[in-house]
Amino acid sequence: MDAHEVNRLRAELELFVADVFASVPRKDQRGWGECYLRGLMLDGRRKSIQPMAARLPDGNMQALQQFVSQSPWDWTPVRRRIAERLCQAIRPEVWVVDDVSFPKCGKASVGVARQYCGALGKRANCQVAVSVHAATDTASCPLEWDLFLPGEWADDARRRKAAGVPEDVRHVPKSRLALGLLDRLADWLGRVPVIVADAGYGRSVSFRQSLEDRGWRYVVAVDPKEIVQMEAAEPYQVPYGGLGPPTRPCYREAARPLTDVVDATTSFQQVTWRQGSKGPMTSRFAVLQVRPAGKLARRAAQEQAGGRSRWDGVLPLRTLLVEQSENEAAPTGYWMSNLPATTPLADLVRFAKMRWRIEHDYRELKHGLGLDHFEGRTWRGWHHHVTLVTAAQAFLTLRRLDPKAPSRA
Repeated sequence: MDAHEVNRLRAELELFVADVFASVPRKDQRGWGECYLRGLMLDGRRKSIQPMAARLPDGNMQALQQFVSQSPWDWTPVRRRIAERLCQAIRPEVWVVDDVSFPKCGKASVGVARQYCGALGKRANCQVAVSVHAATDTASCPLEWDLFLPGEWADDARRRKAAGVPEDVRHVPKSRLALGLLDRLADWLGRVPVIVADAGYGRSVSFRQSLEDRGWRYVVAVDPKEIVQMEAAEPYQVPYGGLGPPTRPCYREAARPLTDVVDATTSFQQVTWRQGSKGPMTSRFAVLQVRPAGKLARRAAQEQAGGRSRWDGVLPLRTLLVEQSENEAAPTGYWMSNLPATTPLADLVRFAKMRWRIEHDYRELKHGLGLDHFEGRTWRGWHHHVTLVTAAQAFLTLRRLDPKAPSRA
């Protein structure tokens, strides 16, 4: 936006800030929050504090720096209010779980380490954040964030102290960070829609089982190497020979990887899930009922049954969605779901493909609103900046969804 457009929206922005930053105790802090949001929305190549302060007529670099990096205001109630407003406006069909990386130089910035960087497509020095986004076919926005703390930060007291990492924050896997975000959102918002995630999360059996334990529905991409039994397979009890512990039930048919479940009898249907920039997005899909049969899946089934001694050997059925386009000789995508078998194929495909909205959000957050432009190094500063960027994107999303808002020429 140029300065004229931002000034035209200033009254609405002030009302928005008064609502979502109502938990921030001081009036001057809320004022600098509104100023920071205007800086993020103004046109400009760089959205770090110094260039933003130079572009703003009331910008003050020192005051903005203090507000973001040092001021002790709590970001959690701000994010909660943003999530409440967005879910009321968007009415999301899915929550999308994913992570995003920020390339960094040096090793002083909080959470920075040499790890896989999606922005560069290789291992590099970067920060990684896990996020959950509300999404429909036409709108989306981030709801909650957490910064991934690599293992090398767990016991590095000097770096933790310098970056202001709280004592209770430890290194945990990204899937557990995602579950923590989902738990918070469920507590804030009550209703949990379908959970969507890529294979980075879907390949984790414990992640999928945790979603089921909470009673949540999901459609997540899975690794083609995952081992399954087909629906028709039945367990049988091996005769006990009288030595050692009793034998457990097993399947006569060997489990197979997902790459082997599609054969000549598999029925594919053509499905169009949305309109793309070059026309309808269309491909062929099939739905199969399978039983995840890997070691972790069997252990989860035993635990649900009350222990190995009470397990009857029957693995739970799950819905498998397979994509194979006409010009491909083999499937190109697999998704596992605990939605009922009666779920229409078109809905399964829409949910699975709705993950693209998170890429749209990351592009807008990074290229338009400076998500990865923050130059501070502290835990508090990073979370404040991400909260303010989320607020700016939420304001723009609400504007787009407002039927009374005048369209740009």
